[in-house]
Amino acid sequence: MTDARDTGLMLDPKYDANGLLTAVVTDRESGALLMVAHMDAEALAMTLETREAHFWSRSRGRLWKKGESSGNILKVVDVRIDCDQDAVWLVCDPAGPVCHTGAENCFFRRIEGGRLTSIA
Repeated sequence: MTDARDTGLMLDPKYDANGLLTAVVTDRESGALLMVAHMDAEALAMTLETREAHFWSRSRGRLWKKGESSGNILKVVDVRIDCDQDAVWLVCDPAGPVCHTGAENCFFRRIEGGRLTSIA
């Protein structure tokens, strides 16, 4: 590969047409997948600066600090970016349930036979 974005060491995020990156969040201790969200340039910058997860909320249409209303912030321990720099992985210490439903993570249901079943 000769693309510097794919092989180099310069941060050069590849935002989609809406100006967003996919962000995957896992728990530092358990390794569990907690949530998937989106980040714009401001959310990424705020996350790197504060070490607390910020995202672009598509439903709210604004920057959103995870836990701003619930207090369940995500303390960022490590930030990684994938090979073509269009997705980030946040390794975090959650301060409580991550999902807005109150579940520990956003993946509390399984698809079985075309239906949803609870994992919890």
